[in-house]
Parts: sequence; C-alpha cells; structure tokens
Amino acid sequence: MGVLMSKKQQVEKVQKCNAVVSAFQAGIKERPAPPKPADEEVEAGDGPAESSATPDQKNEEEAEEEEGTDNNAGPSSSARDECKVNQESWSRLRDGKGVEPEDLDKSHQLTPPAFVRPKREADDDQPVEVELLKKEQSPNDEICDVCEVWTADDLYPCRICTRMFHDGCLRELGYLREEALQEMRDTAHTVTGWSCYYCDNLNLLLTEEEMYSLMETFKQCKIIPESCLVSDELLQYRHFVSKQQFDKDLTDEQEEEVLGQFAAMDPEKKGHIEWSDFLYFESLVVLRKFRSENSMVRLLTAKERNNARSVFLGLDLDEDGVITRAECRQAQQSWFHKLNKDLQSCNVSISHVGPMCESSPVSSCSERSKTEDSRPVTWAEFLKESAIYLLAARPNSSAMHIRVPL
Repeated sequence: MGVLMSKKQQVEKVQKCNAVVSAFQAGIKERPAPPKPADEEVEAGDGPAESSATPDQKNEEEAEEEEGTDNNAGPSSSARDECKVNQESWSRLRDGKGVEPEDLDKSHQLTPPAFVRPKREADDDQPVEVELLKKEQSPNDEICDVCEVWTADDLYPCRICTRMFHDGCLRELGYLREEALQEMRDTAHTVTGWSCYYCDNLNLLLTEEEMYSLMETFKQCKIIPESCLVSDELLQYRHFVSKQQFDKDLTDEQEEEVLGQFAAMDPEKKGHIEWSDFLYFESLVVLRKFRSENSMVRLLTAKERNNARSVFLGLDLDEDGVITRAECRQAQQSWFHKLNKDLQSCNVSISHVGPMCESSPVSSCSERSKTEDSRPVTWAEFLKESAIYLLAARPNSSAMHIRVPL
C-alpha cells in the first residue's frame, strides 16, 4: 500500500533525512584515526633503541607485556565488568528502560525514545470533575508514533493512549521481541486490545523522587535489577520492607499472603516472577503510598475514563447515578478479565492474590456484612476507588500486579 503524505509532511521527512545524514557524517569525523602500521612508526622514530631492535625481539617483548597485563588485571577487570553491568542496570531502571544492551542489535535499530518522568503539579490532589453522561472523544493518532507516516490498516493502536505504531517500526526500535510483536498483531484490533511500551510500563508513572525511594529500597535489600525473583527472595524482600516500615517481621499469615502474591505474578507457574512484573507491582505500592485517589484519577487517559464510564452505566440499571458496593467490586474485577484466556484461569488468579493487610481474603469475605455490600457508591467515588485498578490493568502481562477486591 502506498504512503500518502501532505506537502508539509514531505518537507519534514526531507529535513529529518538531512539531519540524519549530517549526524552520520559528523560521527565519521569524530571517529579516532586508525593506528599507524609498525613500519611507519619505525621510519619516523629517531631513537637508536627502536631501530636497533629486531622484529623477533619486539614480538617477544609485546607478548610478555600482554601476558603481564592479563595476569595483573584478571580479577580486577572481571570485577570492573560486573560493576559496570550493575551500573547500567540501575541506569536503565532509573530511566524506565528494561532491555539489556546486549539484546539489542543497534546497527539496525531506530533511536529509542527518551522517557521523561512526570512531575507533581500544585493541584494534583484536588478533585477532578468527570461527567458521567458525557463520553470523551479520544481519536487515535493518524500517523505512526515512531516514523510519523500514515499507512492506513498497517497501523496498530494502543488501547490506553492515542498512539499508533507500525509493527516494523517497533521491531526496529528494539523494544518488542517477535513474540510480543505477534501478540500485538493478534490483539491490537480486538476488544482485548494492546498496550504500547509507554503505557505497559507502570514504572513510568513514578516521579523522580518516588523512583529514588523505590531504588533505595531495592539497593538496601540487595535486589538486582532486571533479574527474576523466586519465592524465597520475595519473602526476604517483604521481611525487609516490613522491618523497615513497621519495625517488625511478617507473621505466618502475612507470609502466606506474600506467597499468594507470588502465585498471582507467576500465572504460568515457572517458579519465578519476571523483573518487569515485580517492578510494576512495587510501583503500584509506591503510588498507593504517596498518591491520593484524586492524583491517580489524573493519571487516567480518556480511554480509561470511558471504559470506567461504560461499566458504571451498565451497572446503574435504574439510572440514578448510584451503584452498590458489591457492584463496585464486581466492576473492579472486570478490568482484569482481559488478561486471562478463559474464565477459569481468571478466577484462579484472582483468588490467589493476597492482600497487604493482616486479615486474610477468605475471612474478610465471610465477615463482610450485607449492609456494606448494599452501601451506595456514586460515580465520583467509583472513579476514585477504581483508578488504581485501571492503572494496574494496563500491562499486557497475564500477571496480577495488585490485589483485586473479592
């Protein structure tokens, strides 16, 4: 299919091409000059010692020097390499990136975007006026977010924001592997939808200060970025956080809840949880700790608010603008039905998610009174309480990153 561009877009594309060529030429000029051959160095040298030495003697001396260097720098060089890898991991964590540099074939890739963490505004905690009966218009962009070219049906939309992407651009960008690209092709144009790499990464919702707090906790607990965690490591981390925040260890009941959280983040029962799932879970914990409900409502996109609006109207059968507490919990569970292939696996995942409080989900469910279930919930209350669950449902992963109310 041909590419249709306006005259303005054509001019912009030409300017971009010129900028790329200029940058490439500048990069060639900045490259260090290649080392001169040994013969030229000998001819240019004036010292008698260099001219008197035979080639065999020079080779022997160079071999001895290299051997001595390797012997002296062996252990220290490996330590430096490991330290460098860890520093790169922490840098990618701080910047919101989670791709190992060796996994990227940089010679055939576009320049990855620079993520900018949000900043808290002065009115961040003030109430947000969102009308119930007025659906918001959120048309998707007309061009690819990467190459800025329109190609009609070849563009794949994000279900959270308005960005559109070519699968080829995402492949060249290096942020999506072939398996993830195929998932995008299969789901982007369906009811389930697909989240782009901006919206999928919940960690990008944290400010610099919030991210610093989370990174300090990781460092103190010796959590290695971009590494998988087994259940014992998650338990150790939870014990450390409990000791740090409440000056006490976890109880046996709380340890069971942590294992329930581990099972929820390991739906495929691999015996470990992925780094991204652990990071997203902890990012939501930070949001709940430092942000108000009004602040989290401001993080929602127009598509997410429309989704919440449709669910609320579907439950408000008498159209009085009020639903019950039980219906509110039912709606909050519905955000995560997209993550499971069938209803049975969905119910299993939800039942294994442990809460952070001391009361178990089973006991809290059995002791919940009918009065609480029938308590009225307005649209404004529903949106504020559901904001954290809408955010938690953004990732494409089938892992559950938050405890769903039962």
